[in-house]
Amino acid sequence: MVPVQFITHATSRYSYIEGARLALRGGCRWVQLRMKEAGDAEAEATALEVQALCKEQGATFIIDDRVELAKKVQADGVHLGKHDMPVAEARQLLGQEFIIGGTANTLEEVLALKRAGADYVGVGPFRFTETKLNLAPILGLDGYAAIVKGLHEAQVRIPLCAIGGIRLADVPALLNAGVSGIAISSAILGADDPEEMMHRFLEADR
Repeated sequence: MVPVQFITHATSRYSYIEGARLALRGGCRWVQLRMKEAGDAEAEATALEVQALCKEQGATFIIDDRVELAKKVQADGVHLGKHDMPVAEARQLLGQEFIIGGTANTLEEVLALKRAGADYVGVGPFRFTETKLNLAPILGLDGYAAIVKGLHEAQVRIPLCAIGGIRLADVPALLNAGVSGIAISSAILGADDPEEMMHRFLEADR
């Protein structure tokens, strides 16, 4: 089974909660709640509902950016972008029991996040995606392969999660390039049947 992280976003069809529910029904067992534009009260209320859905399915629940909220609701962890709280600072606040993920676009950034105490790194974008503003340079398969090779040469091990415009047909090649898993959002919520599409992503290595 392909390790898949579902990242929430609201669409004209689905709310954050509905999207998470569909992903979980499709078999996903790692949900990242990403609500960049929401206020604190809305984010906390949504987090508690999505957290409950994840607990029902035995899924890992990660909150994007909001370190204090992750600690308050006792989420499984937090994912930090380049302009969010530094990983080392978040580790001091959360301790070792929380999962902390970082975001990178280069080998140097991955190595820095490893040194700072990140548990995994979201690396991207694979291709252009409309779900993220201020997009970093596109990596493509060659970019992932180069980062994996660089980590091997540096004798550094850390899980890499590919992200950014990933489609179902891309999964086998990405896994062959050496990434540990993938993160998806629009590919699920834009599908005619989000549950079935999630299932197909999870089985894409067969």
